[in-house]
Amino acid sequence: MEIEKRMAGEYEITQSILIGDREVVFGINDNNPERPYFCAFYERNELLGKYDECMISDDYAELVTLFAKRIEMQFQKLKETQQAVTVPREKITAEMCRRIGYDESIEGKVVVISPEALRPEYQTADNQLCYVTGGFGASANSRGTACYCINLYSGKESRFNRSDILGEMKELPEWAIHSEQHIRETREKEKAADGFLSR
Repeated sequence: MEIEKRMAGEYEITQSILIGDREVVFGINDNNPERPYFCAFYERNELLGKYDECMISDDYAELVTLFAKRIEMQFQKLKETQQAVTVPREKITAEMCRRIGYDESIEGKVVVISPEALRPEYQTADNQLCYVTGGFGASANSRGTACYCINLYSGKESRFNRSDILGEMKELPEWAIHSEQHIRETREKEKAADGFLSR
């Protein structure tokens, strides 16, 4: 079975590396002798992907050098982000969790995302602990898989599959308890405001 080529326009992506929030890619178009080489950043959300800061050239060494520099730039950005984290960054493992059965609802609970569901640079507590806000997969005995979550550290919203959830942490760290309380209070205020406006 022939593997489908990854294309960016007319350029075949031959090299790529995903570091932090962006992927660095390098491509070749043998049918364009004037500018056969391509380098860009690639970002994707749940719906769309886009190539950004695209560069094309006829100089292979120039574009490979740019590719390497952008990888280093992404690595430094990731390193700075990790160093700025203000809570312990230990990895949460299965031994530290209580397993949640599929017969239990997880909506409104703080759950642990399995390390295997995250890239290596994100397999730490500040990325694993999430508050579940809903989704078909959050219900008990559901055939759905989607679970919508709020990250306890960053506050970012994301989507995981029910199978990505390792369980509930047996002993939540203090920072996570405070964050959970803040999220609950904020959501209650939003619901109260919505109820008032709908009258």
